[in-house]
Amino acid sequence: MSMDIRTRLSAQRIETPSWAYGNSGTRFKVFAQPGVPRDPYEKLADAAQVHRFTGVAPSVALHIPWDRVDDYADLARHAGELGVGIGAINANVFQDDDYKLGSVTNPDPRVRAKALAHLLECVDIMDATGSGTLKLWFADGTNYPGQDDIRARQDRLAEALESVYHRLGEGQRFLLEYKLFEPAFYATDVPDWGTAYAHCLRLGPKAQVVVDTGHHAPGTNIEFIVAFLLREGKLGGFDFNSRFYADDDLMVGSADPFQLFRIMYEVVAGGGYTDEVAFMLDQCHNLEPKIPGQIRSVMNVQEATAKALLVDGDALRSAQDGGDVLQANAVLMDAFNTDVRPLLADLRRESGLDPDPMAAYARSGYFETISATRVGGAQAGWGA
Repeated sequence: MSMDIRTRLSAQRIETPSWAYGNSGTRFKVFAQPGVPRDPYEKLADAAQVHRFTGVAPSVALHIPWDRVDDYADLARHAGELGVGIGAINANVFQDDDYKLGSVTNPDPRVRAKALAHLLECVDIMDATGSGTLKLWFADGTNYPGQDDIRARQDRLAEALESVYHRLGEGQRFLLEYKLFEPAFYATDVPDWGTAYAHCLRLGPKAQVVVDTGHHAPGTNIEFIVAFLLREGKLGGFDFNSRFYADDDLMVGSADPFQLFRIMYEVVAGGGYTDEVAFMLDQCHNLEPKIPGQIRSVMNVQEATAKALLVDGDALRSAQDGGDVLQANAVLMDAFNTDVRPLLADLRRESGLDPDPMAAYARSGYFETISATRVGGAQAGWGA
Protein backbone atom coordinates (compact mmCIF):
# COMPACT_ATOMS: atom_id res chain seq x y z
CA MET A 1 0.00 0.00 0.00
CA SER A 2 1.68 3.22 -1.13
CA MET A 3 1.92 6.13 1.29
CA ASP A 4 0.45 8.35 -1.44
CA ILE A 5 -2.85 6.45 -1.33
CA ARG A 6 -3.02 6.70 2.45
CA THR A 7 -2.25 10.42 2.33
CA ARG A 8 -4.86 11.09 -0.31
CA LEU A 9 -7.51 9.16 1.59
CA SER A 10 -6.72 11.07 4.76
CA ALA A 11 -7.20 14.35 2.89
CA GLN A 12 -10.68 13.51 1.60
CA ARG A 13 -13.51 15.86 2.56
CA ILE A 14 -17.22 15.01 2.30
CA GLU A 15 -19.89 17.63 2.98
CA THR A 16 -23.12 16.68 4.72
CA PRO A 17 -26.45 18.47 4.14
CA SER A 18 -28.33 20.16 6.97
CA TRP A 19 -31.67 18.85 5.69
CA ALA A 20 -30.57 15.22 6.10
CA TYR A 21 -30.75 15.71 9.88
CA GLY A 22 -34.41 16.75 9.77
CA ASN A 23 -37.56 14.71 9.31
CA SER A 24 -38.34 13.54 5.80
CA GLY A 25 -40.48 10.95 4.04
CA THR A 26 -42.38 10.29 0.86
CA ARG A 27 -44.74 12.62 -0.98
CA PHE A 28 -47.48 11.04 1.15
CA LYS A 29 -46.05 11.24 4.64
CA VAL A 30 -43.17 12.81 6.58
CA PHE A 31 -41.98 10.51 9.36
CA ALA A 32 -40.98 12.03 12.70
CA GLN A 33 -38.10 10.66 14.76
CA PRO A 34 -36.98 11.41 18.33
CA GLY A 35 -34.12 13.84 18.82
CA VAL A 36 -34.49 15.56 15.45
CA PRO A 37 -33.08 19.14 15.39
CA ARG A 38 -35.45 22.04 15.84
CA ASP A 39 -33.25 24.76 14.34
CA PRO A 40 -30.06 25.19 12.28
CA TYR A 41 -27.92 25.35 15.40
CA GLU A 42 -29.00 21.86 16.42
CA LYS A 43 -28.50 20.62 12.86
CA LEU A 44 -24.89 21.79 13.03
CA ALA A 45 -24.46 19.99 16.35
CA ASP A 46 -25.59 16.73 14.73
CA ALA A 47 -23.36 17.28 11.70
CA ALA A 48 -20.43 17.80 14.06
CA GLN A 49 -21.01 14.27 15.37
CA VAL A 50 -20.56 12.86 11.86
CA HIS A 51 -17.25 14.70 11.57
CA ARG A 52 -16.25 13.66 15.10
CA PHE A 53 -16.50 9.97 14.26
CA THR A 54 -15.40 9.98 10.60
CA GLY A 55 -12.86 12.81 10.57
CA VAL A 56 -13.65 13.71 6.95
CA ALA A 57 -16.94 15.65 7.12
CA PRO A 58 -15.91 19.15 8.25
CA SER A 59 -18.54 21.21 6.40
CA VAL A 60 -22.32 21.44 6.36
CA ALA A 61 -24.46 22.64 3.45
CA LEU A 62 -27.31 25.00 4.32
CA HIS A 63 -30.71 25.30 2.60
CA ILE A 64 -32.41 28.68 2.60
CA PRO A 65 -35.06 29.37 3.89
CA TRP A 66 -35.07 26.03 5.74
CA ASP A 67 -31.97 27.21 7.63
CA ARG A 68 -32.85 30.88 7.92
CA VAL A 69 -31.51 32.66 11.02
CA ASP A 70 -31.29 36.29 12.10
CA ASP A 71 -27.50 36.32 12.25
CA TYR A 72 -25.61 34.14 9.77
CA ALA A 73 -22.23 35.28 11.05
CA ASP A 74 -23.24 33.96 14.46
CA LEU A 75 -24.31 30.66 12.90
CA ALA A 76 -20.90 30.38 11.24
CA ARG A 77 -19.23 31.17 14.56
CA HIS A 78 -21.29 28.46 16.24
CA ALA A 79 -20.26 25.97 13.54
CA GLY A 80 -16.61 26.80 14.15
CA GLU A 81 -17.00 26.18 17.86
CA LEU A 82 -18.39 22.74 17.03
CA GLY A 83 -15.41 21.97 14.78
CA VAL A 84 -17.22 22.28 11.45
CA GLY A 85 -17.81 25.01 8.90
CA ILE A 86 -20.54 26.26 6.58
CA GLY A 87 -20.39 24.71 3.14
CA ALA A 88 -22.57 25.30 0.10
CA ILE A 89 -25.59 27.58 0.33
CA ASN A 90 -28.59 25.99 -1.40
CA ALA A 91 -31.27 28.26 -2.80
CA ASN A 92 -34.95 27.32 -2.62
CA VAL A 93 -37.22 28.65 -5.36
CA PHE A 94 -39.61 25.73 -5.48
CA GLN A 95 -41.75 25.84 -2.31
CA ASP A 96 -43.64 29.08 -2.69
CA ASP A 97 -47.11 29.37 -4.26
CA ASP A 98 -45.76 32.02 -6.62
CA TYR A 99 -43.52 29.39 -8.21
CA LYS A 100 -46.32 27.13 -9.46
CA LEU A 101 -45.45 28.01 -13.07
CA GLY A 102 -41.74 28.41 -12.43
CA SER A 103 -39.35 30.74 -10.65
CA VAL A 104 -36.65 32.38 -12.78
CA THR A 105 -38.33 31.09 -15.96
CA ASN A 106 -41.86 32.11 -14.91
CA PRO A 107 -43.69 34.16 -17.57
CA ASP A 108 -44.62 36.71 -14.88
CA PRO A 109 -41.79 39.27 -14.45
CA ARG A 110 -42.85 39.92 -10.85
CA VAL A 111 -42.27 36.27 -9.92
CA ARG A 112 -38.95 36.21 -11.77
CA ALA A 113 -37.82 39.28 -9.84
CA LYS A 114 -38.82 37.64 -6.55
CA ALA A 115 -36.87 34.48 -7.39
CA LEU A 116 -33.79 36.42 -8.45
CA ALA A 117 -33.90 38.46 -5.25
CA HIS A 118 -33.76 35.21 -3.27
CA LEU A 119 -30.76 33.95 -5.26
CA LEU A 120 -28.93 37.20 -4.60
CA GLU A 121 -29.87 36.96 -0.92
CA CYS A 122 -28.15 33.58 -0.87
CA VAL A 123 -24.95 35.21 -2.12
CA ASP A 124 -25.27 37.68 0.77
CA ILE A 125 -25.47 34.67 3.09
CA MET A 126 -22.33 33.28 1.46
CA ASP A 127 -20.58 36.54 2.31
CA ALA A 128 -21.74 36.35 5.93
CA THR A 129 -20.82 32.70 6.48
CA GLY A 130 -17.64 32.46 4.43
CA SER A 131 -19.16 29.97 2.01
CA GLY A 132 -17.59 29.77 -1.41
CA THR A 133 -20.34 27.84 -3.18
CA LEU A 134 -23.93 28.60 -4.19
CA LYS A 135 -25.92 25.59 -5.36
CA LEU A 136 -28.81 26.18 -7.74
CA TRP A 137 -31.55 23.69 -8.54
CA PHE A 138 -34.67 24.80 -10.35
CA ALA A 139 -37.93 22.86 -10.35
CA ASP A 140 -38.95 25.05 -13.29
CA GLY A 141 -40.55 23.43 -16.28
CA THR A 142 -43.86 22.63 -17.92
CA ASN A 143 -46.30 19.74 -17.73
CA TYR A 144 -48.03 20.12 -21.11
CA PRO A 145 -47.02 20.93 -24.69
CA GLY A 146 -47.85 24.53 -25.45
CA GLN A 147 -47.98 25.51 -21.78
CA ASP A 148 -45.15 28.01 -22.32
CA ASP A 149 -42.47 28.93 -24.84
CA ILE A 150 -39.51 26.57 -24.34
CA ARG A 151 -36.96 28.95 -25.89
CA ALA A 152 -38.26 31.94 -23.96
CA ARG A 153 -37.85 30.02 -20.72
CA GLN A 154 -34.21 29.34 -21.60
CA ASP A 155 -33.74 33.07 -22.24
CA ARG A 156 -35.19 33.90 -18.83
CA LEU A 157 -33.00 31.28 -17.16
CA ALA A 158 -29.88 32.65 -18.84
CA GLU A 159 -30.74 36.19 -17.74
CA ALA A 160 -31.13 35.14 -14.10
CA LEU A 161 -27.94 33.09 -14.08
CA GLU A 162 -26.01 36.00 -15.54
CA SER A 163 -27.24 38.31 -12.78
CA VAL A 164 -26.19 35.83 -10.10
CA TYR A 165 -22.83 35.24 -11.79
CA HIS A 166 -21.96 38.93 -11.77
CA ARG A 167 -22.91 39.20 -8.09
CA LEU A 168 -20.42 36.50 -7.04
CA GLY A 169 -17.36 37.74 -5.20
CA GLU A 170 -13.72 36.70 -5.13
CA GLY A 171 -13.35 32.98 -4.52
CA GLN A 172 -17.08 32.30 -4.98
CA ARG A 173 -18.83 30.16 -7.59
CA PHE A 174 -22.20 28.66 -8.34
CA LEU A 175 -22.98 25.06 -9.20
CA LEU A 176 -25.92 24.44 -11.52
CA GLU A 177 -27.82 21.23 -10.85
CA TYR A 178 -29.88 19.39 -13.43
CA LYS A 179 -32.73 16.91 -13.11
CA LEU A 180 -34.39 14.75 -15.74
CA PHE A 181 -37.95 15.27 -14.49
CA GLU A 182 -40.15 16.10 -11.48
CA PRO A 183 -42.05 18.18 -10.75
CA ALA A 184 -42.05 19.21 -14.42
CA PHE A 185 -43.13 16.19 -16.44
CA TYR A 186 -43.14 17.47 -20.02
CA ALA A 187 -40.12 19.78 -20.27
CA THR A 188 -37.80 20.51 -17.36
CA ASP A 189 -35.86 23.73 -17.92
CA VAL A 190 -32.54 22.21 -16.76
CA PRO A 191 -33.12 18.53 -17.57
CA ASP A 192 -29.61 17.24 -18.22
CA TRP A 193 -25.88 17.86 -17.93
CA GLY A 194 -25.69 19.27 -21.45
CA THR A 195 -28.15 22.06 -20.70
CA ALA A 196 -26.38 22.90 -17.44
CA TYR A 197 -23.00 22.76 -19.17
CA ALA A 198 -24.11 25.09 -21.98
CA HIS A 199 -25.32 27.75 -19.55
CA CYS A 200 -22.18 27.48 -17.41
CA LEU A 201 -19.87 27.55 -20.42
CA ARG A 202 -21.46 30.77 -21.61
CA LEU A 203 -20.91 32.47 -18.25
CA GLY A 204 -17.33 31.61 -17.36
CA PRO A 205 -15.14 29.86 -14.77
CA LYS A 206 -17.27 30.70 -11.72
CA ALA A 207 -20.17 28.64 -13.12
CA GLN A 208 -19.87 24.87 -12.94
CA VAL A 209 -22.11 21.80 -13.08
CA VAL A 210 -23.08 19.65 -10.10
CA VAL A 211 -23.92 15.99 -10.72
CA ASP A 212 -26.68 14.55 -8.54
CA THR A 213 -26.28 10.80 -8.95
CA GLY A 214 -30.05 10.22 -8.71
CA HIS A 215 -31.09 12.66 -11.43
CA HIS A 216 -30.66 10.51 -14.53
CA ALA A 217 -32.65 8.19 -16.73
CA PRO A 218 -32.19 4.46 -16.02
CA GLY A 219 -29.04 3.13 -17.62
CA THR A 220 -27.35 6.52 -17.99
CA ASN A 221 -23.56 6.25 -17.95
CA ILE A 222 -22.91 8.77 -15.18
CA GLU A 223 -19.16 8.19 -15.20
CA PHE A 224 -19.03 9.34 -18.82
CA ILE A 225 -20.68 12.61 -17.78
CA VAL A 226 -18.14 12.95 -14.96
CA ALA A 227 -15.23 12.30 -17.30
CA PHE A 228 -16.49 14.77 -19.89
CA LEU A 229 -17.14 17.58 -17.40
CA LEU A 230 -13.75 17.03 -15.76
CA ARG A 231 -12.06 17.22 -19.16
CA GLU A 232 -13.81 20.55 -19.76
CA GLY A 233 -13.04 21.93 -16.28
CA LYS A 234 -16.76 22.23 -15.55
CA LEU A 235 -17.35 19.58 -12.89
CA GLY A 236 -17.96 21.54 -9.71
CA GLY A 237 -19.19 18.81 -7.43
CA PHE A 238 -21.51 15.94 -6.62
CA ASP A 239 -24.74 15.44 -4.78
CA PHE A 240 -24.19 11.83 -3.77
CA ASN A 241 -27.13 9.48 -3.22
CA SER A 242 -28.49 6.18 -4.55
CA ARG A 243 -31.56 5.25 -6.52
CA PHE A 244 -33.39 2.16 -7.69
CA TYR A 245 -36.06 3.89 -9.78
CA ALA A 246 -35.81 7.69 -9.92
CA ASP A 247 -34.68 10.36 -7.47
CA ASP A 248 -34.89 8.02 -4.48
CA ASP A 249 -32.28 9.90 -2.38
CA LEU A 250 -31.14 6.72 -0.66
CA MET A 251 -27.76 6.41 1.05
CA VAL A 252 -24.94 6.73 -1.47
CA GLY A 253 -23.45 3.39 -2.47
CA SER A 254 -26.39 1.41 -1.08
CA ALA A 255 -28.11 0.53 -4.36
CA ASP A 256 -25.15 0.20 -6.73
CA PRO A 257 -21.73 0.38 -5.07
CA PHE A 258 -20.05 -0.58 -8.34
CA GLN A 259 -21.45 2.54 -10.00
CA LEU A 260 -20.09 4.69 -7.17
CA PHE A 261 -16.68 3.06 -7.65
CA ARG A 262 -16.78 3.72 -11.40
CA ILE A 263 -17.64 7.36 -10.78
CA MET A 264 -14.86 7.77 -8.23
CA TYR A 265 -12.38 6.10 -10.57
CA GLU A 266 -13.12 8.70 -13.25
CA VAL A 267 -12.77 11.45 -10.65
CA VAL A 268 -9.35 10.14 -9.62
CA ALA A 269 -8.18 9.39 -13.18
CA GLY A 270 -9.39 12.75 -14.45
CA GLY A 271 -7.61 14.80 -11.80
CA GLY A 272 -10.81 15.71 -9.99
CA TYR A 273 -9.72 14.48 -6.58
CA THR A 274 -9.03 18.02 -5.41
CA ASP A 275 -10.67 20.77 -3.38
CA GLU A 276 -12.16 22.10 -6.62
CA VAL A 277 -14.63 19.21 -6.90
CA ALA A 278 -16.99 19.15 -3.92
CA PHE A 279 -18.11 15.77 -2.60
CA MET A 280 -21.50 16.51 -1.06
CA LEU A 281 -24.25 14.22 0.18
CA ASP A 282 -27.88 14.90 -0.75
CA GLN A 283 -30.06 12.30 0.89
CA CYS A 284 -33.34 11.93 2.74
CA HIS A 285 -33.18 9.50 5.62
CA ASN A 286 -36.84 8.55 5.82
CA LEU A 287 -36.60 5.31 7.81
CA GLU A 288 -33.03 5.10 9.07
CA PRO A 289 -31.73 7.21 11.98
CA LYS A 290 -30.34 10.53 10.75
CA ILE A 291 -26.80 10.70 12.11
CA PRO A 292 -25.90 7.02 11.57
CA GLY A 293 -27.30 7.31 8.05
CA GLN A 294 -24.87 10.13 7.33
CA ILE A 295 -21.96 8.29 8.94
CA ARG A 296 -22.63 5.21 6.84
CA SER A 297 -22.89 7.32 3.69
CA VAL A 298 -19.56 9.00 4.39
CA MET A 299 -17.98 5.58 4.93
CA ASN A 300 -19.44 4.33 1.65
CA VAL A 301 -17.84 7.22 -0.25
CA GLN A 302 -14.54 6.58 1.53
CA GLU A 303 -14.59 2.92 0.56
CA ALA A 304 -15.37 3.64 -3.09
CA THR A 305 -12.62 6.24 -3.16
CA ALA A 306 -10.08 3.87 -1.62
CA LYS A 307 -10.86 1.27 -4.28
CA ALA A 308 -10.56 3.87 -7.04
CA LEU A 309 -7.15 4.91 -5.72
CA LEU A 310 -6.04 1.26 -5.75
CA VAL A 311 -6.50 0.88 -9.51
CA ASP A 312 -3.13 0.02 -11.05
CA GLY A 313 -2.88 2.80 -13.61
CA ASP A 314 0.21 1.42 -15.36
CA ALA A 315 -1.31 -2.04 -15.77
CA LEU A 316 -4.57 -0.53 -16.98
CA ARG A 317 -2.89 1.64 -19.62
CA SER A 318 -0.79 -1.28 -20.80
CA ALA A 319 -3.87 -3.43 -21.28
CA GLN A 320 -5.74 -0.58 -22.98
CA ASP A 321 -2.86 0.21 -25.32
CA GLY A 322 -2.54 -3.46 -26.20
CA GLY A 323 -6.24 -3.86 -26.86
CA ASP A 324 -6.53 -6.46 -24.12
CA VAL A 325 -10.18 -5.99 -23.25
CA LEU A 326 -10.41 -8.67 -20.58
CA GLN A 327 -7.24 -7.65 -18.77
CA ALA A 328 -8.23 -3.98 -18.75
CA ASN A 329 -11.54 -4.87 -17.16
CA ALA A 330 -9.80 -7.23 -14.73
CA VAL A 331 -7.58 -4.42 -13.45
CA LEU A 332 -10.65 -2.40 -12.49
CA MET A 333 -12.41 -5.42 -11.00
CA ASP A 334 -9.38 -6.36 -8.90
CA ALA A 335 -9.47 -2.92 -7.29
CA PHE A 336 -13.24 -3.00 -6.81
CA ASN A 337 -13.13 -6.45 -5.19
CA THR A 338 -10.44 -5.42 -2.70
CA ASP A 339 -11.62 -5.21 0.91
CA VAL A 340 -10.49 -1.70 1.88
CA ARG A 341 -12.15 -1.65 5.29
CA PRO A 342 -8.97 -2.69 7.16
CA LEU A 343 -7.06 0.12 5.42
CA LEU A 344 -9.62 2.72 6.41
CA ALA A 345 -9.76 1.38 9.96
CA ASP A 346 -5.97 1.78 10.21
CA LEU A 347 -6.17 5.33 8.88
CA ARG A 348 -8.76 6.20 11.51
CA ARG A 349 -6.58 4.78 14.27
CA GLU A 350 -3.65 6.84 13.01
CA SER A 351 -5.87 9.94 13.22
CA GLY A 352 -6.91 9.16 16.77
CA LEU A 353 -10.38 8.00 15.75
CA ASP A 354 -12.25 4.82 16.54
CA PRO A 355 -11.75 2.36 13.65
CA ASP A 356 -15.52 1.70 13.59
CA PRO A 357 -17.40 5.04 13.40
CA MET A 358 -20.84 3.43 13.53
CA ALA A 359 -20.10 1.51 16.71
CA ALA A 360 -18.34 4.50 18.27
CA TYR A 361 -21.37 6.72 17.67
CA ALA A 362 -23.73 4.09 19.10
CA ARG A 363 -21.60 3.94 22.27
CA SER A 364 -21.36 7.71 22.62
CA GLY A 365 -24.84 8.14 24.05
CA TYR A 366 -25.44 11.19 21.85
CA PHE A 367 -28.72 9.86 20.46
CA GLU A 368 -30.07 9.13 23.92
CA THR A 369 -29.11 12.65 25.01
CA ILE A 370 -30.79 14.49 22.16
CA SER A 371 -33.87 12.27 22.39
CA ALA A 372 -34.26 13.29 26.03
CA THR A 373 -33.42 16.98 25.68
CA ARG A 374 -34.98 17.97 22.34
CA VAL A 375 -38.52 17.96 23.61
CA GLY A 376 -40.98 20.63 22.55
CA GLY A 377 -40.76 23.06 19.68
CA ALA A 378 -41.09 22.23 16.00
CA GLN A 379 -38.81 19.58 14.55
CA ALA A 380 -36.97 20.50 11.37
CA GLY A 381 -38.12 18.80 8.22
CA TRP A 382 -39.23 19.40 4.67
CA GLY A 383 -40.24 23.00 4.44
CA ALA A 384 -38.76 23.95 7.82
